[in-house]
This record gives sequence, structure tokens and C-alpha cells, in this order.
Amino acid sequence: MTATALELPVLADVLAARERIRKYLPQTELSSYTSLSELVGTEVWVKRENDLPTGAFKVRGGVNLVSQLTEHELRAGLIAASTGNHGQSVAYAAKLFGTQAIICVPAGANPVKVASMRSLGADVIFHGRDFDDAREHAEQLAGEHSYRYVHSGDEPHLIAGVATATIEIIEEQPQIDTIIVAVGGGSGAAGACIAGKAIRPDLNVIGVQSEAAPAAYRSWKEGRLLDDRMETFAEGIATRVGFELPQRAMRDLDDFVLVSEDAIRSATVQMIEGTRALVEPAGAAPLAGALSLRSQLAGRTVALICSGGNITLLQLRELLAPLPNER
Repeated sequence: MTATALELPVLADVLAARERIRKYLPQTELSSYTSLSELVGTEVWVKRENDLPTGAFKVRGGVNLVSQLTEHELRAGLIAASTGNHGQSVAYAAKLFGTQAIICVPAGANPVKVASMRSLGADVIFHGRDFDDAREHAEQLAGEHSYRYVHSGDEPHLIAGVATATIEIIEEQPQIDTIIVAVGGGSGAAGACIAGKAIRPDLNVIGVQSEAAPAAYRSWKEGRLLDDRMETFAEGIATRVGFELPQRAMRDLDDFVLVSEDAIRSATVQMIEGTRALVEPAGAAPLAGALSLRSQLAGRTVALICSGGNITLLQLRELLAPLPNER
């Protein structure tokens, strides 16, 4: 099935996904932090998707999708491309439902995420310089071996699964009027638009992407799928093409902002310090976005979706190392 033949999930699909995954995944905490609220200048809550079993939000979609596969698809095995969190999601769900997973990752993939995928029983294949090189290789292998290819964005069941986080936010803290979410391929932002706008049409949903990998932003801005450079250090949002299905849902975004690499680095440290939990750079991008929109967010009640916490020791050391003039 091609991406253009796919239909976006609707609220009923998200509610069904919640029932499907709740036996396998806990509801994550939604917590407020005084230090982060003071930074942004308004009330801030953090949806802690970094507390999920794989340390990232994607597992919601993986469990929802794999739980609905046919016996034939399960026997064939799964293949996906990932910088790490989508791969962990597919590997986790594959183990849960008794099938094999093959994950194609770029050279230099986050070793924490690679180790997690392997510990879950997945075969990990390194290929290419970035996510899209790995994606193209996974698509080729899927065609050659008849594996069930699991795209990281153009999968309605994945989007419906990750959208369950937005339902949890709205139900737990109905005063929240703004949700900010990082964008790589866009499944998280797509899910927030679908679930959030269906329940609360006045809810503001804002996407954030690195200016060093702006393909999704430019695709959204121009209304067509575009390629662009991919030079961000935040591998969780490191894509160089726009994905068709998430882009259709993201038409409902109220805003979409680009932030600098330095802003993401700073936000990562601030999120770790503020939440006292590990946060990966992609998971901190919403805070960077909120800080860039500080004046517009005044008086609002904001939820930041912390999409993941799979940061490496090397990344931590580099982020926490003092600048030359501070030594």
C-alpha cells in the first residue's frame, strides 16, 4: 500500500488504540516544574514519555500497530529504519507479539538505542550516513524478502498510538491550552493534532524542529513534500524528507517553529536539571520552542511533550562540558 492510499486516523482510532495498548504500557506522568515555568514565563507541564519502557513515545505506536498485524505479517517478520526510538518501538512490539524485527540504522546511530534494540532481540543493520539512507535500504530489503515494512511516519496505526499521549494530557489537566511537540518525521505532532483538535478544537498545537534539519518545517510551510539538509545532532528529529501522512495531519498545527542547535543543547540541560530525569535532545526541543515563543505563550498553560530520554554518556559529557571561556 502506498502512502497516498493511507487514511489518517480519527479520534475513534486513537481511543481504540488506548484500549489496545493500556495492558502493555503505563500512562506516563504529567508533571509541573516551577523552574521550567519560570524559564518560559507561564505555567508549564511536562508529559514524561521518557518514562516509557523504551524511554520514548514511539512505543505507543509500535504496540498499537503490531498488535493488529495478521498472522502472515507476523510470520514474515518486520523491518524498519530508525535513528533509534522508532526502532526500539518496533523491536519492543515484535518481542511482545512473537515476531522478528530487523532495524536499519545509520552509521553512528545512538549506541544506547542500538543496545536497547539488540537486547529486545532485533537484528540491527548499519547502513548509510543518515536516517534516510537507512530508510531506503530497509525499503529495498522489505521488497526483496517480503518483510512487513514499518514506516516511521506513514503508518496510521503508529500515529493513532502516539496520539494517546495527547488524550492523557487533556483528560488529566483540562486547563492546558497549548501542546508543544518536537517534529522529525512528524508522527507525534500529527497525533497531537488529530486527538487534540478533535477533543478541544481551540487547543493550540505547536511543532518544533531544528533549523539544521528543517525538511518537515519547509514541507509544512510550502504545502508540498520537500528534501533538505540533515545536520542536527538531535538524532530523534534528524530527517531530511517530509512524510506524506504526518504532513496531512500537521496542516492543523497552529504554529511551527525552527530552533537553533545551541537552543536545543541549552534546553536539554535545562530539562534534565528541571525534571531531574534523563532527557535526550529531541525530547528537549519543545522547551527550546517554548523559549523562542516566550512572549506569545504568556498567560497560557503549556504542555511540553518530552518525547524521549535516551541520551548517551558522550552526549551528556559534551552538553555539560564548560565553554572554553568558562574554564
